[in-house]
Amino acid sequence: MPFVPKSIDSKAVHGGEARRYASRDGRVAAAPVAGGIAPSIGYVYADSDHLDRALGGDPDLYVYGRYGNPTVAAFENAMVELECHDMPERAGEYFALATGSGMAAVSLAAAACGVEAGATVAAAQDCYGATYSLVDQLWPRYGVRGVFVDATDPGAVERTLVEERPVALIVETISNPLLKVVDIPRLAALCHAHDALLLVDNTFATPVLFRPLAHGADVVIHSATKYIGGHGDVLGGVVAACSEMRPAFWEHQKKTGANLGPHEAWLLHRGLKTMPLRVERQCRNARIVADRLRSHPALAGVRYPGLPDHPQHELAGRMFGCRGFGAVVGLELKDAGREDVFRFLESLQMVQPATTVGDLYSLVLYPSHASHRALSPAQRAAVGISDGLVRLAVGVEEPQDIVADICAALEG
Repeated sequence: MPFVPKSIDSKAVHGGEARRYASRDGRVAAAPVAGGIAPSIGYVYADSDHLDRALGGDPDLYVYGRYGNPTVAAFENAMVELECHDMPERAGEYFALATGSGMAAVSLAAAACGVEAGATVAAAQDCYGATYSLVDQLWPRYGVRGVFVDATDPGAVERTLVEERPVALIVETISNPLLKVVDIPRLAALCHAHDALLLVDNTFATPVLFRPLAHGADVVIHSATKYIGGHGDVLGGVVAACSEMRPAFWEHQKKTGANLGPHEAWLLHRGLKTMPLRVERQCRNARIVADRLRSHPALAGVRYPGLPDHPQHELAGRMFGCRGFGAVVGLELKDAGREDVFRFLESLQMVQPATTVGDLYSLVLYPSHASHRALSPAQRAAVGISDGLVRLAVGVEEPQDIVADICAALEG
């Protein structure tokens, strides 16, 4: 029996990798510790039967870069191991597909799940700005009807499912940027009771904190650019779902070409190996930073699921256990408008204004100016994004230094 790691930390390090040694002509040949990159676009088979199977979608055979790649597959297999950590005996019942970006993953998941002309799709009203724009602006151009709902209110979700009959509900485990936490098991039960699929963007929680597939979600989505890559140097996305759904996903990916390249897959797989270490440190830092800033006189409030006054603090504790509460903190600058926030951003010295999260560095973003720029002021106000809200993605630096830099910028 092959050895199977029990810890998610070990799975992150070894997931998706082949055995260390292979037999060649009766001799033992060494394999490199670090996996390689297979950049080839085409593949040659000695017989047409194998070529036919490859063209037909056999996930273990490769025929063309848009149909699959061994370097990308290694990363995808590693993601399946992590997403199925709570149900390892069922890992073979699930698949993952990597995409060129997180938004490509959202688009692929929606298309494969029936978001098409004549259908209705529902989404959390405080979802990521680009996802909001898909539901509100882009998909309606192609005949899709989009509706929004407060995903933290199960009653409102059930009414939407009954009255609107969406084919799918798109939510985020921890929402971006308001950091609301949704009850994934309860939403999954509601969706399935009303013939809807539950698509969960798990980017902010990562498989380290929560694994939606084990709690009833139909599809899990990640912007792998963030905590999976972890170093701010590679763009990518990934979806995971049960194997019965793979043909639909694969057909859409093959025809639309939203694939991840092998070099990017190699970087993401490398980043995955240290993700548990980074996320643990970043969650710890975020809790310290949030606690120390919550009483600062220049702030009207601090949003963080790990704080006792967060509306979903108890729910987050049940879902995430002792693993952490995420590494993103919302800072509400008191009586601040656009120019006040700009001055704050420009006064920071170590914390950097940049439009991403999950990096080693601590980064800040102004949602009204960046991630939710496509929303009108009225739309932002309706979901609770004020002109003074700043999103802080906490890095791995010493938390005292993070706090000191932010306080100096607030006081400057």
